[in-house]
Amino acid sequence: MKTAFFKTIMAIAVCLSISVAQAKDKKQADFEALQKQVEKNLKNFDDLDFNVFSNQKWNELSRSHSKDVKVHWPDGHITVGIDRHIADLKYMFTYAPDTRIKEHPVKVGQGEWTAVYGIMEGTFTKPMTTPDGKVIQPTGKSFKLPMATICHWTKEGPMDEEYLFWDNQTYMNQIGLGK
Repeated sequence: MKTAFFKTIMAIAVCLSISVAQAKDKKQADFEALQKQVEKNLKNFDDLDFNVFSNQKWNELSRSHSKDVKVHWPDGHITVGIDRHIADLKYMFTYAPDTRIKEHPVKVGQGEWTAVYGIMEGTFTKPMTTPDGKVIQPTGKSFKLPMATICHWTKEGPMDEEYLFWDNQTYMNQIGLGK
């Protein structure tokens, strides 16, 4: 009787050990899969800034942005849709055609979120047309300022929400339009 009881207890202990090990393995596998996705998203984001944005390859923006992406801009306006986002990005290049981001010294991610810190730079060399139609002549002054972007990525791949951050007053001061 004691032997049968002992064997039963041992069998239960072995089953529990196997279940715990399997749960740990699954948890580890889930974590590793999530980390791979974060790394993939950060790599995609590097390509977005260093290649697509800096070289104005707007037809490639859909690799990183969903069709209905919601973008929060540093000046407070919010856009919805990749076409509107592209229009806003193109505008930046009308007066500073050499605008670029070539580094992300800080990149972090967790789950479906990523954040990068980078340096945006360029030169105000072409006339700037403001939304009210006023034309501001170029100053020839360069800008180099820190920027950050926080993104939410969909399970399908592209981001569906993007938060852009840089100091617009510093930007305007550096290109000679600050007051």
